[in-house]
Amino acid sequence: MITIHIILFATVLGILGVLLWRLISNRKSLPCPSWLGWMVELDNPFTKTNHVSVIIDLLGLQPCVKVLDAGCGPGRLSIPAAQAIGAQGELTELILQVGMLARVQQKSQTAGLSNLRLIQAGLGDWKMEKNFYDCAFIVTVLGEIPDQESAVRKIFETLKPGGILSLIEVIFDPTLKVAQRYSKWLAKWFSTR
Repeated sequence: MITIHIILFATVLGILGVLLWRLISNRKSLPCPSWLGWMVELDNPFTKTNHVSVIIDLLGLQPCVKVLDAGCGPGRLSIPAAQAIGAQGELTELILQVGMLARVQQKSQTAGLSNLRLIQAGLGDWKMEKNFYDCAFIVTVLGEIPDQESAVRKIFETLKPGGILSLIEVIFDPTLKVAQRYSKWLAKWFSTR
């Protein structure tokens, strides 16, 4: 009986934490706190398109490519993406929070991967190489960035000509933003390239 109460208490506490973060993040761009990182790692049973395997398949990652995971959080996609590009590929993980960075480091060490480059910086704060990456992806993190257009522009500029930029947002993300805004930016940038 005590176990059920503990599970119920933890569930209610987790829900309250998410709701509080959602309320605050709707008023101000805030990164997901490290203590909620465990929730970010779950595959939502209600949205198949946000499952790790589906995202990795959609990205079509090939061996030996250079990939940027912008705002990787606790590294939900890190290990599968690093495995998809193989030892000759390079996966750069860009993350703001030390707690999230530590999780990604632990996961990569446990998996024995050496093709991850971890950089602690906010999106748009790090001086990125231009025309360097074959693919860049941003998964459910844009709403947490104060200057979204500038950050996405900088990430776009890191791509080689013909590179893939994937912006993934899901309906259940507390910081979901309207996709039309991203479409306007991207159409403008692609027309100048």
